[in-house]
Amino acid sequence: MKLQEHFSRAGEFLFRWRGHLPLLLLPLVLLSFRDFGYPEGSPRLYRVWEFVCFGVSMMGVALRVWVSGTVPEGTSGRNRRGQRADSLNTSGAYSVLRHPLYFGNTLIALGVALFTRTWYLPVIVLLSCLLFYERIAFREEEFLEGKFGEEFRGWAERTPAVLPNLKVYRPPSLPFSWRSALRREFYTISEVVLAFSVLDILGRLSAEGRVRTDPLWGALGSAAVVFYLSLMFLKKRTAVLDVNPQARR
Repeated sequence: MKLQEHFSRAGEFLFRWRGHLPLLLLPLVLLSFRDFGYPEGSPRLYRVWEFVCFGVSMMGVALRVWVSGTVPEGTSGRNRRGQRADSLNTSGAYSVLRHPLYFGNTLIALGVALFTRTWYLPVIVLLSCLLFYERIAFREEEFLEGKFGEEFRGWAERTPAVLPNLKVYRPPSLPFSWRSALRREFYTISEVVLAFSVLDILGRLSAEGRVRTDPLWGALGSAAVVFYLSLMFLKKRTAVLDVNPQARR
């Protein structure tokens, strides 16, 4: 099998399972709590550090929300059965980076990896994201080039794949839509907040030897569950989050 064909097949497989494969790193995250303790023995510093980590992850969430709220329908979706792109995104976040959603995912993962203050976990997570998304991006770009041809090649020529180039930024072609953003990203928002609520419990368990729920993170975690269930209901049972296709073209 040619290397190009191997990359394409691997990318297609990873694309379909991209929502679940990061869970393979979960045992490593749990293992990193083995020698966990409060920074300098201070619960106050622990609070500061966990919000630094949370902030890193939320930057990734914010990027995903912005992207999802400014792209046309039929693009940048959560579809897993196969590649889909009704049009080629080249403005907004896509004017400075070819894969902004994956960049956002990497920031989310990095925030989680930094939580336990081990040197190896962020390194492993970043390398895993690089290898993981490299294969997916290869398959996606293969699909986009086949569908959009010269338009794609021109965009890819001027737009970096890994690190954003803010000098070439162009405003989004569509106005931001909260409906579109919430419909696509309420999963991510809820999962990240809930994940840090769980990380806080694990951190306190490792540092104090007992299960204790912090009132703030307990409230945030509960709010995340309510937010998720509410948005899921609105998406599945109502038209509140529907976007008028004519208004998004």
